[in-house]
Amino acid sequence: MLEFPDGFLWGAATAAHQIEGNNVNSNWWAMEHDPGTTIVEPSGDAADSYHRFRDDMRLLADLGLNSYRFSVEWARIEPERGFVSRAEIDHYRRMVDTALEFGLEPVVTLMHFTVPRWFDRDGFWRAPDAADLFARYAEIALPIVSSGVRYVCTINEPNIAAMLAGGEDSANLVAYGLPNPDLGVADALLASHRRSREVLSSVPGLQSGWTVATQAFRATGEPGSAETLRSYGYPRDDWYLESARGDDFVGVQAYTRTFIGASGPLPVAEGVETTLTGWEYYPPAAEDGIRSAWELSGHVPVMVTENGIATADDSRRIDYTRDALAGVHRAIDDGVTVLGYQHWSALDNYEWASGYAPTFGLIAWDRETFERMPKPSAAWYGEVARANALAV
Repeated sequence: MLEFPDGFLWGAATAAHQIEGNNVNSNWWAMEHDPGTTIVEPSGDAADSYHRFRDDMRLLADLGLNSYRFSVEWARIEPERGFVSRAEIDHYRRMVDTALEFGLEPVVTLMHFTVPRWFDRDGFWRAPDAADLFARYAEIALPIVSSGVRYVCTINEPNIAAMLAGGEDSANLVAYGLPNPDLGVADALLASHRRSREVLSSVPGLQSGWTVATQAFRATGEPGSAETLRSYGYPRDDWYLESARGDDFVGVQAYTRTFIGASGPLPVAEGVETTLTGWEYYPPAAEDGIRSAWELSGHVPVMVTENGIATADDSRRIDYTRDALAGVHRAIDDGVTVLGYQHWSALDNYEWASGYAPTFGLIAWDRETFERMPKPSAAWYGEVARANALAV
């Protein structure tokens, strides 16, 4: 048995737009319904977790988890510029209270890709007042996180957000084929992160950080590949981990790896096992991400805020997660401070431009009735969490 530290957070993660449904005031909803969209299907009702969050949290607690990472939706809280919905503030505060009631440590994300339509219309992250607006939003959200919340993720995967802003293809969010990042957007996201952390620091005991999609870029070893790796990887990964220096924690979101040749990133090699997203099956991704974050941030505590696999074969989900957790344990044994592990995801969900086909969830659900159906992997993961130990 591999035993984990006392107080280790065993959780599962979700994002508002991907499970709540009918997030009509967000920029992603607008993109989904644009006549020329390349997005395969709209999010629609999603898993209707906006109304069913209590049932979902009860399921996670009954499985044996002690944590739940979820996001609050800026487009609901401030649907028009300057208008704040008190009802939505209360809704998300009820989510925090429900998590606490069920013994789930709430890990709250302020911005998980989606922004209000008005923010997109008024310049997006390129607007000169973007950081001011995000800091104001953090202040608006203070009642949600001001009691009973220890961990707040400010911005989810800013490196992916900057790359999406730099290219037209929003389908392949991680791994091979990422567009060049918009460095101006990257700077704006960092400024927004730091301004929001200043706001959040007014709450005693509240810890904040951002989450980075660590991508385990690896040079092939051919001449020139090491130089290409540095130029390709730094603005897509390392810069964001270095920028976490001084934060309370940094989130690692890891799934796969990508090999870099002399001319750039390479497709997954023929014959290698891949997931439903087309990524290489690579359980060490979490360990790689933890070690990279720990080193580049100057030993800021790490939380695995996402790790999982898109598969229709639930036995492979168990295999992947077991091997990933063994890697997390190796990093802890080597002295890395790892606060917890949030499996992606709690529910099968809306995977952005890919729609509902890639299934990452521990829990399936019926798209007609919304009935929840925990998978064998959910029971297995719950047993690990209850034991605070992994059998290998």
